[in-house]
Amino acid sequence: MAGADLSKSDPHRPFVDDINFKCAQCEEIAVRTPEVIDCWFDSGAMPFAQWGYPHKPGSIEKFEASYPADFICEAIDQTRGWFYTLMTIGTLVFNKSSYENVLCLGHILDKDGRKMSKHLGNVLEPMPLMDQHGADAVRWYMLAAGSPWSARRVGHDAISDVVRKTLLTYWNTVSFFTLYARASDFKLGDLSKSTSTMDRWILSELNALIAKVDIAYANFDSQEAGNLIGEFIDDLSNWYVRRSRRKFWDGEGAALNTLYKCLKELTLVMAPMVPFITEHVWQELIRNIEPAEFESVHLADFPASNSAAIDEKLSNSVRLSRRLVELGRSARADSKVKIRQPLARALVAANGWTEMDLEIRSHISDELNVQSLEDISSAGADLVSISVKANFRSIGAKYGADVQEIAQAIINQDHTTLVAKIRAEHSVEITFGSSGKAVIEIDDLVITETPKAGWSVASHSGESVALDLTLTPELIEAGLVREAIRAIQEERKQSGFDISDRIHVKWAAGPDLKNAINKNLAQIGEEVLAIDFAEVAEKEALAESDIGLWLELKKIDQSK
Repeated sequence: MAGADLSKSDPHRPFVDDINFKCAQCEEIAVRTPEVIDCWFDSGAMPFAQWGYPHKPGSIEKFEASYPADFICEAIDQTRGWFYTLMTIGTLVFNKSSYENVLCLGHILDKDGRKMSKHLGNVLEPMPLMDQHGADAVRWYMLAAGSPWSARRVGHDAISDVVRKTLLTYWNTVSFFTLYARASDFKLGDLSKSTSTMDRWILSELNALIAKVDIAYANFDSQEAGNLIGEFIDDLSNWYVRRSRRKFWDGEGAALNTLYKCLKELTLVMAPMVPFITEHVWQELIRNIEPAEFESVHLADFPASNSAAIDEKLSNSVRLSRRLVELGRSARADSKVKIRQPLARALVAANGWTEMDLEIRSHISDELNVQSLEDISSAGADLVSISVKANFRSIGAKYGADVQEIAQAIINQDHTTLVAKIRAEHSVEITFGSSGKAVIEIDDLVITETPKAGWSVASHSGESVALDLTLTPELIEAGLVREAIRAIQEERKQSGFDISDRIHVKWAAGPDLKNAINKNLAQIGEEVLAIDFAEVAEKEALAESDIGLWLELKKIDQSK
């Protein structure tokens, strides 16, 4: 066989292809044309080859400590390359795959859904993208704005939207705390002394967040972690801070300590996804308040969830209050009555309404600017005309072929009585056909509530808010006072005054607004931090607001 050229089908061909080798059976020297092993063999051998296993000293220990990997991460086009060769070579040599989990990424598309290509000229270079929006913004978008395994559209508008909705809201909440903490000479305190419903609620949401994000990170589910963090940031900024503003204005220690705890642990939770922003907050806020804390947010432990602090009933109640506020705002919009115009009352229908905490109810009143909240059953037929139809999808899933007879039985009911009873008792048993019985819940009905004259009603999924639109002279006056407060606050902001600055107000207004202001100077002064007011006849030198109020504000030097 000397000088023979062995083909791949030759039984004498050895497992490893060398240029010159000795045949294992006939011991003849064979010479053949060299072949190249697929380059993916190198990548598949990486888990042990990188250590020089097993020949290099110390390589065995390093290999055994790192094999198999917790996870590997590459785009979907690596499935037949790296994913496959890692698994097959590892399994062949060690009888175990080289990795335990795969995070398989989708391709990056342009804003129009086309695959990025130099030929098309639609490629976004990563470094300029990060220079424009920030590295953390790009990271957050890639991790949280969609499933990592799905194809992703990337564009400037999409990244800007993510920054505005989440990261900027987080940053503004940190800035809000810093502003009021500095104004009130903030000191760390004991949160166990707080009896505020809202403090307990946001701490409950915080502990639920920590537990859920911990699970999401463990499952490599960055989108779920991002969604949870985004929802909490919205809860913290647009509800807790919004509904506790008066407490922050007054420098209340419990509210400031609650917000600080939320920001500190939120920063720790966010750190794996936005490392630079969170590190800056850690250095500039957390370590200034707690100098003994870890040197970096990335050296600190992930926070632990306190399950005893999670109150699901309270969370459901606050979620209900926010849904009712949205319904009330919708009714406001339909009525064309501005939100700054107080109304006498709102009527509410919703499961869980009667058990709602009084503090939470007061938030609904404040947000909708109504003087009182009542149960909708107190008005009943005097408020709306109610009509009901069967929800065929819901009833059909439960009762199958009987759905048509049940639908007819629902139509034959007194609709007002039926809806009122379901809202009070959560379900009603009705008879259909000759002897059939069905239990009907709120989701089994399509309810249409048409408001009668003088009312505006909004409903969704069995929950309703009705606004009494009757305006008395007292309500109109209260609306003018609210407008005056808003105008003065805007002038304060434009003048660059600090939140604690006391002011002197020089003003002029038309007859109706003038009378309302003069009758409510004490209330207005308390809201805008005005020490005194001076009404003037000559208004040409003053700045005119959009409600016919002329103003000139002057900061009062309190050091004298």
